[in-house]
Amino acid sequence: MPTNETPRHYRRPGWFTTHVFNRAVAGATRVGISVWGSRVLEVKGRTTGTLRRTPVNLLAVDDVAYLVAPRGEAQWVRNVRAAGGELDLVVGRRRTHYVATELTDDEKVPVLRAYLRRWRAEVGVFFDGVGPNSTDDEVARIAPRHPVFAIAER
Repeated sequence: MPTNETPRHYRRPGWFTTHVFNRAVAGATRVGISVWGSRVLEVKGRTTGTLRRTPVNLLAVDDVAYLVAPRGEAQWVRNVRAAGGELDLVVGRRRTHYVATELTDDEKVPVLRAYLRRWRAEVGVFFDGVGPNSTDDEVARIAPRHPVFAIAER
């Protein structure tokens, strides 16, 4: 989790992403078409308790599943934290229950590198010029700005 020394970072999506791209990916995922590992994350809202849905990219590294927040401290990140890590991922009619554990900044480096290797074309702009071939120090520099959760089925 972020500390008081780490300022919160979030890059709000633009109109196209919010109203076209995310809706298209979420719609395809809801009918059972996973776009490059996409899932619809469902988690209770931290203030209303209302179920919140957002498309996410599921990443697998060495048989461990991860969720990465490329835009930073997104609402889904705050909701997962408030829900004690309890969340569901949905593809079509298949719903899987997970418990998420947030990684420390040091633990994030290989996961962020793998995430950038897989989705740099889609999300690279959010990583301040850091890419899959950047040094460990460069990836570690941006790690505090990007929450990462290891998820396990419950």
